[in-house]
Amino acid sequence: MDFLIIGGGIVGASIAHELARYELDVILLEKDAELSFGISKSNSGIVHTGFQSDYRHLKTRLAVRGNELYRELAQVLDFPFVPSGELVVAFDNREREALEAIKENGEKLGIPGIEIVDKSWIRKNEPNLTEEIECALLGPTAAVINPYETVYALAENAVANGVRIYCEKEVTAIIKGPDGWKVTASESSYESNYVINTAGLYADRIARMAGIDVPSIIPRKGEEFILDKHADRLTKRVIFPMPQKNTKGILVIPTVDGNTMIGPTAEDIHDREDLTTSQGGKQFVINSIKRLVPSVREDQIITSFAGLRPTTQRGDFYIQEDREGFVNIVGIQSPGLTAAPAIAEYVVQMLSKKVSFIPKREYIAKRTAITQFRHLSHAERNALIKEEPEFGEVVCRCELITKKEVKEAIRRGARTMDGIKFRTRSQTGRCHGSFCTMKIMAIISEELGIPYEAITKRGKGSELVRRW
Repeated sequence: MDFLIIGGGIVGASIAHELARYELDVILLEKDAELSFGISKSNSGIVHTGFQSDYRHLKTRLAVRGNELYRELAQVLDFPFVPSGELVVAFDNREREALEAIKENGEKLGIPGIEIVDKSWIRKNEPNLTEEIECALLGPTAAVINPYETVYALAENAVANGVRIYCEKEVTAIIKGPDGWKVTASESSYESNYVINTAGLYADRIARMAGIDVPSIIPRKGEEFILDKHADRLTKRVIFPMPQKNTKGILVIPTVDGNTMIGPTAEDIHDREDLTTSQGGKQFVINSIKRLVPSVREDQIITSFAGLRPTTQRGDFYIQEDREGFVNIVGIQSPGLTAAPAIAEYVVQMLSKKVSFIPKREYIAKRTAITQFRHLSHAERNALIKEEPEFGEVVCRCELITKKEVKEAIRRGARTMDGIKFRTRSQTGRCHGSFCTMKIMAIISEELGIPYEAITKRGKGSELVRRW
C-alpha cells in the first residue's frame, strides 16, 4: 500500500480524509474498539483563533490555518460547527498589558477582527460575567465543534473514497524493509511505502518501535464538567482567564449541544490511562469559574470526565519524516484539534516533493450526517415518521433520540455503547442512560447478531452483562 496511518483520533482521521482526495491506497489502524476513543473523545471542542500561542511556533500557524479550514469542512461533511467567538478577560491594568501583547501576537498572525473591548461592552454582550472584569480581548473567529462527531465525519468520507479503517489493531512491531515498512498489529501484518504516526499519547512509543528517537510524551490530565441543559447558558462565547505557562486556564465553554462545559484542570502525570476525576478537581474548577461567572453552582453539574493531552518539553508540535517513509506527528496538544486539518495539509505538502499526489477522478466530496430528530420541527418529524416508522420510537427520552438514529449509527460503524453515544447523543442526558441503556443494547444485539454479554461500553474489558 502507499500509506499506513497509526492512530484514529482527530489528526489521524484528518490525514486519512486528506489522502483520500488522491489516487492512493491508504489504511488507518486504531488500537481501540472505535475511532476517537483516545485523546479526541475528551477534547474541549474549541476551534481556537490561535492568538494565545507564540506566532513563531509551528502549532500556532497550523491552528490559524485549521480555523480557516473547519468552516468549509463543516459544510461539506455536515458536522456541527458553531462560530461562538472567544474572550480572554482581564481584571486589572497588569492583565490589560498582557492582553495587548496577545493582541499584537494575533495581529502578526493575521487573525481578523481581534479587538480589546471595555467593561460596558462586556456588560451588554456577556451579562453573566463578573463586574470585576475590566476589559477583554475578543477573538470573533473562534468556534466550537464536537470532536468525536468531527472524527466520524472525516472518517466516513475517507472510507467513501476508498480508505480502509481497522479498529482493535494495536501495533506491536515495526520493521524497515528494503521496499518500505512492515507493521504488525494484533496478529496481522501490513506493508506500506509510508507510515504516518498519529498515535497521540503513544506516539513516542510507536516511533521507538521504528528505531526513532522523538520527544517523550508527558501526559497532562484535564478534568472537565458539563452543566445541565436546564441551567441557563452561562455565556455566548468561550471565556478564558489570563493564560498561564502550561495551560490556557479554567474556561467556560458553550457546547454545540446546548450545554455549558467548564474546565479543564492541568496536571502532569505518569499514567497514560488515568482518566479518573476527583472532588478536588471539581472544587478547583467551580471556584475558578465563580471568579468569572459568580452564578454558577455545583449542583448544575450533570457529568464529569477527564482527558489526557500529549505534551512534550519541546512545547511545539513535532512533525517530521525522521526516516525514509516514516513520518512522526508527536506532542499534538492544544491547539491540536484546531490545527488537525492543517496538519493533514502540511503533511501532504511536506511529502509532495517525493510522492505523486494525483487527484482522484471520482472523488466524493460531500457526506451527510445522521438525521437528528430532536432538531426537526413537528411537521418535519411527522413526515419522517410516516416515511420511516422507527423515527417514531424514542429510545433516549432526555435527548430525544430515536431507534432509527441508533440503527443508523450502527450502520455507520458503531460497535459499542460509547460509539452509539458519540454518534447520536443518547445516554448523555441527566439520567445518564438509566432509561435507554437496555433499549440500545437490544438494538445492538439485533443489528449485529451478538449476545448481550458481547456488548461493551467501549471495547474489550468493559462488558455490561455477565452470565453467572
